[in-house]
Amino acid sequence: MMNLAADDPEGQARVAAFLQGLQETGWAVGRNAQIDIRWGMGDPERIRKNVTELIALTPDAIFATTFPTVVALQQATRTVPIVFAGLFDPVGAGLVTSLARPGGNTTGFASFEYGLSVKWLELLKQVAPRVTRVAVLRDSLTPVGIGQLAAIQGVAPSFGVELTPIVVRDAAEIEPAVAAFARSPDDGLIVTIGTLTDAHRDIIGEIAARHRLPAVYPFPFFVRSGGLISYGTDITDLYRRAAGYVDRILKGEKPADLPVQQPTKVQLAINIKAAKALGLEVPPALLARADEVIE
Repeated sequence: MMNLAADDPEGQARVAAFLQGLQETGWAVGRNAQIDIRWGMGDPERIRKNVTELIALTPDAIFATTFPTVVALQQATRTVPIVFAGLFDPVGAGLVTSLARPGGNTTGFASFEYGLSVKWLELLKQVAPRVTRVAVLRDSLTPVGIGQLAAIQGVAPSFGVELTPIVVRDAAEIEPAVAAFARSPDDGLIVTIGTLTDAHRDIIGEIAARHRLPAVYPFPFFVRSGGLISYGTDITDLYRRAAGYVDRILKGEKPADLPVQQPTKVQLAINIKAAKALGLEVPPALLARADEVIE
């Protein structure tokens, strides 16, 4: 179960990575595996519909992404094994009992911890030192954004930054909310992890550019879509690794006995074109640390 749209290149890349992971463990569509892919498009109603339809198919396992999707699945079944990828703080969100012993029918691959959120503000100040007002954009569908905001608030005074939380419920609310905030060259933006923000990253990037807001994002795919800078997990890699858990479950292991895995690498991605459009010069030391640079 995917959160993005079926024609989204990032979504297609993630599905390809997952299928590659399955193939590496001996599963092939049409030979010994049948796979039904559903696309949520960041729409809560569509997600619920997808969940109902998939559970009715009585699958042997479900691979899912995003907090709302996994919650909906857990509400629909306590027996069908669920493997997730890219979820933030699954223990705090109540999806699993613990990382070591998840319990229930759900396990998977988490993205990272709340403490990493503070790095977003640090990076914003490095690439745009004059920023003193920062909006933190999160969507109401994903409660972990509250914890990310709290972590950033804890360090904001040390950076001389005033934070403005922006909470949106759908894509239509993003433009007016950001426009109401942006009023000076000293403004910046941090986008937290969320079902809505992921699905509408192109819109968010365009809005940030239109209002000339230096912005930091949680994942590299935001930067590939035109965003300025990101610091976070390569979600595509988590999809590939998650296929290994699906394989183990299909071969008889139980989700309750498979520890939730943490990311093995955090990536820094920088978009030079976006920086130039904002009149920013990325510090050479920061550029040298980047795992991915988009010219």
